[in-house]
Amino acid sequence: MDLSVAAAHVLGDAGAFAATGRHPVAVVGRDPRASGEFLEAAVVAGLAASGVDVLRLGVLPTPAVAHLTAALGADLGVMLSASHNPAPDNGIKFLARGGFKLSDAVEDEIDRRLGEEWGFPVGSGVGRVRDAYGEADRYISHVLTTMNHPLDGLSVVVDCAHGAAHMVAPEALVRAGARVEAIGARPDGLNINDGYGSTHLDRIRQVVVSRGADMGVAYDGDADRCLAVDHTGEIVDGDRIMAILAGAMHDEGLLAKDTVVATVMSNLGFKLAMREAGISVVETAVGDRYVLERMKADGYNLGGEQSGHVIMLDHATTGDGLLTSLHLLGVVAKAGVPLKELAAVMTPLPQILINVKDVDKAKAGVDELTAAVRAAEAELGETGRVLIRPSGTEPMIRVMVEAASEEHATQVANRLADVVRRACGN
Repeated sequence: MDLSVAAAHVLGDAGAFAATGRHPVAVVGRDPRASGEFLEAAVVAGLAASGVDVLRLGVLPTPAVAHLTAALGADLGVMLSASHNPAPDNGIKFLARGGFKLSDAVEDEIDRRLGEEWGFPVGSGVGRVRDAYGEADRYISHVLTTMNHPLDGLSVVVDCAHGAAHMVAPEALVRAGARVEAIGARPDGLNINDGYGSTHLDRIRQVVVSRGADMGVAYDGDADRCLAVDHTGEIVDGDRIMAILAGAMHDEGLLAKDTVVATVMSNLGFKLAMREAGISVVETAVGDRYVLERMKADGYNLGGEQSGHVIMLDHATTGDGLLTSLHLLGVVAKAGVPLKELAAVMTPLPQILINVKDVDKAKAGVDELTAAVRAAEAELGETGRVLIRPSGTEPMIRVMVEAASEEHATQVANRLADVVRRACGN
């Protein structure tokens, strides 16, 4: 409750009612976790007690809450979810006016004002609360209007992770024309991401193959990411999805500045494929927020991560799994060829990641390691890549190597990991 009170003052200018006669407005959504039921009650109580009118959206994906924050003219949005994590976890995500994620500075300001003494309004200054569950259709209608090709004839398995997309995703896909079989669409508050969803793809791979479906799409718990499976059960990750979408948008003249934004963790195969297609790649630090910041700053409209966070800025303010899947399916339907054939536009290079633990990550730039990295890069040439990245939260340095063969990548990664242990050990 205290957190939502602080957010109400930072994002919603709570307390302004006395001067303007206008209540700030917040929309609140959640995924199906059992804890979301009482967290929602606490968040709504804090907002309303601060003078904010609240629209309770019920169970909806994060990108739906982001879209409705903008579409309904709300001053802030709140999503209760722990994304791809198990049911006992939960979290609170705030969205600024317009439906965008908060900057680090605004998050720090909310944290700074947490627990501050506030004067609460009374009487007509108190916020009102009403249910707005019907607004889910506004979101579905929005994502459908972004499509330029129907999905008629496509058979699709959709895995909703027993999460926030369990109602809207199957309905949207059916309305788009697809023949849909939904799995992971029976949440009980405790089974979110449990053996289903974009972090557990074995089940959807089996169902796609056994049903003879054209393809499958899988979301995480709050449906801000999407991964796909082709008709043979092969996984199509975020890099391949971006490659397919970027190529299609480029061909249609819709890719802003003929550029796609990706993180430093995107596979080198993605960058080589984009170069071959005449598309530039701009890199950012790991995290969809950094992708979005770069897109907004420089006017790009497509970006994302290998994990399946894909941002289509012409249509959404955040990664949107349902939107991504609809556009991916649209490309498949328009091309009239299997997803497997489209995904062949990119050949992922073998990627080896070693987490070197219990080291001093502040030493990641020492001369010995820098020299070893340069030597490895020279050895790999244009068909390989090295990335040394200190963990943001643990005493660990991540060593990632890509090469033309898995054997070569493993050799170089092990060699560099040994240098990290020797040069950066405590």
